[in-house]
Amino acid sequence: MNKVKIEGEYVNNFNNLNVNKNIIELLSKMGIKEPTDIQKEGIPPILNGKDVIAQAATGSGKTLAFIIPIIQNLGGNGKLPQSLIITPTRELAIQIAEECEKINYDNKKIMLAYGGREIAGQIETLKSGVDIVIGTPGRLVDLIERKAIDLSKIKTLVLDEVDQILMMGFRNEIDKVIEVCSRKRQTLCFSATIDSTVKKIAYRITKEPLNIVIESKENKLANINQHIIKTSDRRKLDTLCSLLNDTNPFMGIIFCRTKVRVDSLEEELSSRGYSCQKLHSDIPQAKREKIMKAFKDVEFQFLVATDVAARGVDITGVTHIFNYDITEDVESYIHRIGRTGRAGEKGESYLFVTDRNESMLKDIENTIGFSIPEMEIEFAQGVMSTLELPKKKYNKKINARTKNIEEQKKRYRR
Repeated sequence: MNKVKIEGEYVNNFNNLNVNKNIIELLSKMGIKEPTDIQKEGIPPILNGKDVIAQAATGSGKTLAFIIPIIQNLGGNGKLPQSLIITPTRELAIQIAEECEKINYDNKKIMLAYGGREIAGQIETLKSGVDIVIGTPGRLVDLIERKAIDLSKIKTLVLDEVDQILMMGFRNEIDKVIEVCSRKRQTLCFSATIDSTVKKIAYRITKEPLNIVIESKENKLANINQHIIKTSDRRKLDTLCSLLNDTNPFMGIIFCRTKVRVDSLEEELSSRGYSCQKLHSDIPQAKREKIMKAFKDVEFQFLVATDVAARGVDITGVTHIFNYDITEDVESYIHRIGRTGRAGEKGESYLFVTDRNESMLKDIENTIGFSIPEMEIEFAQGVMSTLELPKKKYNKKINARTKNIEEQKKRYRR
């Protein structure tokens, strides 16, 4: 097994990586002129057909590290899929497809395969012929069982966010998909973390893989100012509202642990006049896509979400992260706050802590290597939004709710 560790030589452009000039031109139009570490180390061996196991954090540029070689190595437009990219969530599948289209200089056929959409349309698309399929494990198994997809000619198989695929319980589905893929394929495994479970599956499905580990010399949380806010369950909502008013973020994500908590918090914040939408796996897929597009277009200010729903979604411009509920593990906390402070920009994160959260707080601080400073917020009851609502059409729901704000204020004054 070959092992590569980033310490080394600086590759100053994509031309030195033997990337197709058409792709380089499209990257340049996107404002991307220099490769990231994972792209420097990953693109050449993938172009050469090597199997790769890569550990790289979300936001490191790993998507381009595998889709550039995939697009470049595709043959003529054929009937059967040549490349298959498996992701844990629908949102990540959509994001990868969008990135593929941006560098799709030869108009290859790219298809999304995930639940929440009518399967009949996906079956018809497959019949007409596709080059790249990007999908989630459950829908791919469904297509296989219906004999609607033929993966026997797959040249490149990608498992993206392998740690999350396993964490979400898709091990059996992955086995079923791999079983019908070509044995002569190239296999690429990308993961933010690689523990013994991830290693076990990665080495089982690859052949003499190149192991790439991206170790940033800089603290990946260095651009994020972290704060803890000690409160109680009874005071948490009003404390959050005071914080939102004080900080007035450009774009903020508020994380809750469960779908029920997301529903409840989003409804309460909307009734108090905050511009927000919710995101979790029970929301119909078409609406989830609309919500994500609206958030990227800054049509509302706060996204209230669960960890799983937001996993792998890379949104430019998020300035503040609010951990309304503490995470169940340290890795999830780091992943949450890593949604801000990207591309050299500064970010802010806030962690709400109650007495029963002290143990997890200690684990977080031990892992990141310092004590997170506590932030004092003066408590007030019945806090309403003092922020100006966006006037975009998408916020009809919120605008309708805010008609009752004055009544809400009267109620809280009683």
